[in-house]
Amino acid sequence: MDLMNEYRAKLKTAAEAVRIVKNGDWVDYGSNNSCPIALDEALAARRDELHGVQIRGNFLRGPLAVVECDPEGEHFVYNTWHCSAYERRVLDRGRGYFIPMVFRNMDWYYRSFLTTDVAMITVAPMDGQGNFNLGGALGASCSVVENAKHVIVEVNPAMPRIRGEAAQLPLSKVDAVVECPSRPLWEMVAPPPSELERQIAGYVYPHLRDGATIQLGIGGVPNAIGELIAESDLRDLGMHTELASDGYLALHRAGKLTNRRKTLQPGLGVLGLAIGSREFYDWLDDNPGILGCRLDYVNSIPVIAQQENMVSINGCLAADLYGQVCAESVGTRQISGTGGQLDFVNGATAAKGGMSFLCMSSSYTDKAGVRHSRILPHFGGDIVTTPRSEVYWLVTEYGAANLAGRSSWERAEALISLAHPDFREELIRAAEAQRIWLPHNKR
Repeated sequence: MDLMNEYRAKLKTAAEAVRIVKNGDWVDYGSNNSCPIALDEALAARRDELHGVQIRGNFLRGPLAVVECDPEGEHFVYNTWHCSAYERRVLDRGRGYFIPMVFRNMDWYYRSFLTTDVAMITVAPMDGQGNFNLGGALGASCSVVENAKHVIVEVNPAMPRIRGEAAQLPLSKVDAVVECPSRPLWEMVAPPPSELERQIAGYVYPHLRDGATIQLGIGGVPNAIGELIAESDLRDLGMHTELASDGYLALHRAGKLTNRRKTLQPGLGVLGLAIGSREFYDWLDDNPGILGCRLDYVNSIPVIAQQENMVSINGCLAADLYGQVCAESVGTRQISGTGGQLDFVNGATAAKGGMSFLCMSSSYTDKAGVRHSRILPHFGGDIVTTPRSEVYWLVTEYGAANLAGRSSWERAEALISLAHPDFREELIRAAEAQRIWLPHNKR
């Protein structure tokens, strides 16, 4: 059978394609823009005839029809391994569950421990060689489709095509094709950085140097760092990141992102996932200077460590006086996920000339107008994302502290210096009670 005849033979409506799902199946929706909207709606339409179907996804915009049609969770149960704002609300409602993961182990999880009966993934249209493209979800979705018993693709012409073998999904691996009209992608662009975020970025920027390879997370602080770089004399920066967003496009437009001096894959910006603006997607589309790779490669500690002058910059939510860092929960409430933070903290610190920075505001104000410290005496339910033994630089608007190799009292002293002044005396008293404060420590 030739290529187009095979394609036509696999064409189905969304309702026809989801007939393959059975009671108790595990169905995977992949990540970000791979979420299959038409297939999700068709599966939800089968609610009354299905029971115990487990849906797995990651950082999906929502709403998901399978969640919203089944308030009691009798038919569909949702599971995520990194929360978007929508998925966070799903968990808050008791309609979903979190799967702890680190991204470098994704392929291992799917090969060794997870069952995927049906993968439903949105893709870019098939090319002349018979390959669909996984777009900005490729780093995660490739492991999903490789290990699924059945694969259904929902074609969206708006999906950017990312270069690299990991982004290719051959028609031969697909059981059913559902064609849909072009649908706008989920665009996620952080607002301009605040003055506080610029202050935090100002303590990271002096550590950057020409030729550094940079991993940026999403948020105000990475955006502020991008602005500082764009206005600076820094040159020949590289990209090696699990998740790329508009910050890299800004660096490219400023002439700072050349990838020339990377020690691994020089000339190529490497990403695993991508989410941002329409202009960002247009920049990625078939860009020969961008290489998409699977997350078990991008987030591999030995791979990251090969990049000389590797700099990892990520956000966090809280730290305690022992140097433990939480970047994914408020108390026991799941906010996001471990993702690749620990991968890049370990990989960057193992690289020659490498550094990792975890950034946060020193405090926050709740809805009642009460200020709370993000630096705590000790965690009381917050989930540790990066253990104290792995934390390198921690940054707030009051400075940057290198915790590597520091004793418990040195850590307490450094962390209190990063806290909001309103909480420092209280934190000193806590450190004294916890026996991690020397009598001659600074006040």
